[in-house]
Order: sequence, then structure tokens, then C-alpha cells
Amino acid sequence: MPEAPKNTLKPSDYNLAEKNKRSLQFIEDVTSNSDEVQKRVLEEILSRNAHVEYLQRHGLNGQTNRETFKKVMPVITYDDIQTDINRIANGDASPILCSNPISEFLTSSGTSGGERKLMPTIEEELGRRSLLYSLLMPVMSQFVPGLEKGKGMYFLFIKSEAKTPGGLVARPVLTSYYKSTHFKDRPYDPYTNYTSPNETILCPDSYQSMYSQMLCGLCQHEEVLRVGAVFASGFIRAIRFLEKYWKFLANDIRTGMIDPQITDPSIRDAVMKILKPDAKAC
Repeated sequence: MPEAPKNTLKPSDYNLAEKNKRSLQFIEDVTSNSDEVQKRVLEEILSRNAHVEYLQRHGLNGQTNRETFKKVMPVITYDDIQTDINRIANGDASPILCSNPISEFLTSSGTSGGERKLMPTIEEELGRRSLLYSLLMPVMSQFVPGLEKGKGMYFLFIKSEAKTPGGLVARPVLTSYYKSTHFKDRPYDPYTNYTSPNETILCPDSYQSMYSQMLCGLCQHEEVLRVGAVFASGFIRAIRFLEKYWKFLANDIRTGMIDPQITDPSIRDAVMKILKPDAKAC
């Protein structure tokens, strides 16, 4: 399996062209011979999980070849393994679906069936998720030059989370990512140079989060090159928020003081490091 590119550089020694080259080469390596790569990945998964209950139940018996896997393992739906998932959620730590300990549950939106589904995940999956996210901008930069310049005014939010009876956290995938060290302690990367401090993104109060992210973005408007959100609906919500609260935001920029409705201490501290009186900008 080709080695995924690593990012451990500091701003002083950052070589964007070299990093993008490594990322694009990684994509080329894993897609140019995708059949062989998928075969090796499947073998590794089956080898590492040979003793788990689910595979044993279907009679795989430690086999790691693709042909046997396709022959004995059924195509399933969520309902087929819901009993296993419920066991994990209720605290059963035995290797039911995976040899690695389940670190948390990722939740679906619930839009298809009216009820959120629980998807067990493991700690190392966060690294793979972070790698996937890191490949987006190198690909886009081939077609849109200059994306590394300036800052990104992106509206990023967390959602509520819960705990299962067994004590595992259940939350949406992006909330899991934003709360992880992969995001909070991310190394320097011009593509993730956001106008929003982490504290504003991680605030569970949606109004305070949106207000403070909007305020920080407006304060740094001369540096902003790109704007957006993960979902189009989130960006539309930001535009409507600006239409509704622009007078409050303008007053904060004019006076250099954040609105008293923003009460989260960590947000106030983070915003005040950016906010300065600027009557001209209003």
C-alpha cells in the first residue's frame, strides 16, 4: 500500500508545491492499480479481524482471499447488524464487529428513515478521514490557482452529541472531526488557514458560534480569499444571519467590543485577539 503523505512542516519551511506533488502522487498510486490495492486492503482488514464474532459467524474461518470473502459474506443492510450495534452501544466490549476497540459512534442525519443510525468507528479511522480531507485542495489547486493565498472564511459548526448506555459518545462525523486533535492541533497548512478561531467553531451554542465566526471573518475581510461552508445550506444560513444581525456586527467592528449576548468566555477571549476598533470598515 502506498504511504500516505504526512504534513509535519512549520510555516517557515513549508513547501506547498512539494506537498501537493506528494498528495497527487499518492492519489495516482492508489488509483492506477486500484484492483490490486483493494485486494491488499481487504486482505489486511480480514487478517486483522480474523477472530471477530461477525466474521466467525458467517464461516470465514480466517480466510483473507477475496473469492472466499465474496462467497461466504452476505450483502447486508443496517438492520442486519443492528443487534450487534446495540450490543456495542450497551457496553459489550468484546470483538463483535472489529478487533480494535470501538472509540465512538458516528450518527447519520436520520433523513432517510426518520431515525439516526449508529455507525461504530475506531480511533485510527480519524487519521484516514483527515487524510481524505487533506487531498481535496491539492486536486482543486490544479484547476483554480492561488487557493493557498489569503484566508478562508468558512462557517464550520459542531452539533449535539449523546452517550450510549455503555458510555460511548454518539455524534455526527464532522463534530467528531472538529473535536479531535487532528483538527484542533492541525499542523500549518495554508489551505486550512481559517478566519474562525477553533473556539468559535467548537461552541455548542449555534447563535454564538455563527455570530463570532461572522465577526472574525468580517474583521479580516482584507485577507479573505474564499468563503463557504461544508454544506450549501450552511452558507445560505450564514448569509441570512448577516442580513438579520449586520447592525450588531457593524457596531462591534466600530467599537472594537463584542456584543454582550456572546457570553462564552473562550469565544470572547479568542475574538478579542482579532477584533479591533475600525470605524472606517463600517
